[in-house]
Amino acid sequence: MALVARLRDFCTKLPVVEEKVDGFGHTTFRVKDKPFIFIGERDDQVSTSFKTNLTTQEFLLGQDGTPYKKTPYIGQHGWVSIMNIELVPWTEIEDLIVEGYARTAPKKIVQQLKETMS
Repeated sequence: MALVARLRDFCTKLPVVEEKVDGFGHTTFRVKDKPFIFIGERDDQVSTSFKTNLTTQEFLLGQDGTPYKKTPYIGQHGWVSIMNIELVPWTEIEDLIVEGYARTAPKKIVQQLKETMS
């Protein structure tokens, strides 16, 4: 659960973010009720899914020995999952969070993000 706390700490610093548990029991981080991160558990293994675009997804999946996988059911929309997030540097995770947030949030809120990150 340290992972969830670390993700929560980073995500809740972004403008207008809510944490919700969806109908499938996944912890989600949302902007304007649209998810940009899912955290779930399957076979006693925690997975984290991030909203990306298809180009980013292709890049992440194309790396040798990649810890990334195409997210079931929503992968065709660019979502990627990590089964063992400890294999990925935290700065890369932060970049994926910000990318997913920026792809999900309305333009006015993305502008707020740009202003806070400057």
